[in-house]
Amino acid sequence: MRIASCSCGQLTAQVDGEPVRVSICHCLNCQRRTGGPFAQQARFARKDVATSGTATTFAIAGDSGSSATFHFCPRCGATVFYQAEGLEEFIMIPVGAFADPTFPAPAVSVYEERKHGWVQPPPDAEHYA
Repeated sequence: MRIASCSCGQLTAQVDGEPVRVSICHCLNCQRRTGGPFAQQARFARKDVATSGTATTFAIAGDSGSSATFHFCPRCGATVFYQAEGLEEFIMIPVGAFADPTFPAPAVSVYEERKHGWVQPPPDAEHYA
């Protein structure tokens, strides 16, 4: 079991089980949303995630045309989980919300054409332009 949390602890997502996929995304929306050069997220089966607390949502269309709805804490602003159109059976959680340096490394890297030149995804990850 793992617990993801916002910065103030008001909004949480408790996960039972291992992630289905751990990935990093270099798209411009993820860069803006995180304030970093990429976002790292873990995908979990919806049935394995229990959320608690009050969330504010923000939906945005991605480069692929589908939208994602981000759930973040109205007090501290940290995103704790999101849902993606077309992937309704999953919930994605930013890996940083777990505050766990031992979390599994990403196995997938997407939108690499927007990757900052100095970023080096794991060489054994799947790479997508």
